Amino acid sequence: MTETVRYDKGNEESHTEGVRRPGRWLALAALVLAVLLVAVDATVLGLATPFLSEDLKPTGTQLLWIGDVYSFVIAGLLVSMGSLGDRIGRKKLLLVGAAAFGAVSVLNAYASSPEMMIAARALLGVAGATLMPSTLALIRNLFHDPRERSLAIGIWGAMAAAGAAVGPVVGGFLLEHFWWGSVFLINLPVMAVLVLIGIRLIPESKNPNPGPWDLPSVAASLVGMIGVVYAVKELASHGLTLDVAVAALAGAGGLTWFVRRQLTLPAPLLDMRLFRNRGFSGAVLADLLTILGLAGLVFFLSQFFQLVQGRSPLEAGLAELPAAIGSVTAGLLAGRVARRYSVRSVVAGGLAAIGLALAVLTLIGRSTGYPFLGATLLVVGVGAGLAFTVTADVILSSVPKDQAGSASAVSETAYELGAALGIAVLGSIVTGVYRGFTTPAGVPSDVAAAAHDSLGGAVEASAALDPAHAGALVAAAQDAFVDGLRIAAGVGAAVLLATAAAAWFLLRDQKLADGVEH
Repeated sequence: MTETVRYDKGNEESHTEGVRRPGRWLALAALVLAVLLVAVDATVLGLATPFLSEDLKPTGTQLLWIGDVYSFVIAGLLVSMGSLGDRIGRKKLLLVGAAAFGAVSVLNAYASSPEMMIAARALLGVAGATLMPSTLALIRNLFHDPRERSLAIGIWGAMAAAGAAVGPVVGGFLLEHFWWGSVFLINLPVMAVLVLIGIRLIPESKNPNPGPWDLPSVAASLVGMIGVVYAVKELASHGLTLDVAVAALAGAGGLTWFVRRQLTLPAPLLDMRLFRNRGFSGAVLADLLTILGLAGLVFFLSQFFQLVQGRSPLEAGLAELPAAIGSVTAGLLAGRVARRYSVRSVVAGGLAAIGLALAVLTLIGRSTGYPFLGATLLVVGVGAGLAFTVTADVILSSVPKDQAGSASAVSETAYELGAALGIAVLGSIVTGVYRGFTTPAGVPSDVAAAAHDSLGGAVEASAALDPAHAGALVAAAQDAFVDGLRIAAGVGAAVLLATAAAAWFLLRDQKLADGVEH
């Protein structure tokens, strides 16, 4: 099978170059390493939470912000940065983002207060947003042979889906041997390798007629996304309050303005008419909910393994490895399976697998054995690998090649927003249930207040009590945490199973090409 190789006018490559570009697989390794690392950083803090609680002493709300502000900022900026890459060059944006990501990682590692940590995580999100949108477009530019390109996108999808599950393993190893800041310093050598390989082996590409980069649209996207997600998080935690209402209105207003402005601009940051395509909309929805289930589950099982079952950070990370194995394996096979059967059966099946696994977790208890939990994580990983890889292919295939950066930004926005909502919404349910537990008799009020803030706070506060009261307090806190986890798993299961049904209809007649044609 042969393909006519086409290039953007802004592409620096020669028109006479052969189909197989030298060094393309090494360049792919650097690109997927960047995707993996940005995805890992969304969940790596799950294991570090007890150490952060002890060192920085954040409140429960601050702890949630530390966990999810990174994903909020990435979600708010991805579309803008994808469009910027189409305009100034995807390689250029990728290399600038890699350098910034490494530098800001140092600030995260040495944060000395909860407020500084939240700000540093937000800046890391800005840098991450410059990294992610260029990867799919650059992969397409590296691989001109359709079969190779399908495999490359499969590897990309597998790494993106596996990132949430690999985070705890990496974090567990580092926390076993170093302090919590080491989970950020690992970014430095990886980003250095990406820059060195990228300069030499990754070709530049951009839209030859991009139009101006619209700053009001950038602001509207950021305000809208962060406002809406903040409102959802706070509503789940504290109910409807004035600041929740203001955030919701600001977010909805920002997104409405963004959409209306894109429909009037001659060169929009994101062509909103793409969402009229049923397959495109269904794929974006499936993307978002797939990662919501995966990221939310991994984040809270990390704490469950450590603070409820008493595992070390490394043991907890290794305990979650089945999710990574499942997602990588399924991601590599997803394209072949979707072509043999159908896109909708693979995506709906993947979503249903995650939903059923979450439903099974409503049976979890403090002493639940690992075979049960490991099998559940494996099913979640397989479901995520199937659904996320195929939907990424569908999204990228639905747009003209000059808009590849914007299209991949939509896919990754869904990914990051799903990760943020998984932690925020499911986390708020866990936190809300947890805070309602009854303090055992004889526990001083100051210790009880600290215990109700978070499970890590309860374990730390119990050290000031005699063994009998300490044991009773920790047991009550652990029971409350598990109760919250069960309820959150039930809510997540209902959402994922409903999305699986929706995907079955929305992706009807959707097919993958023999190659990823653009």
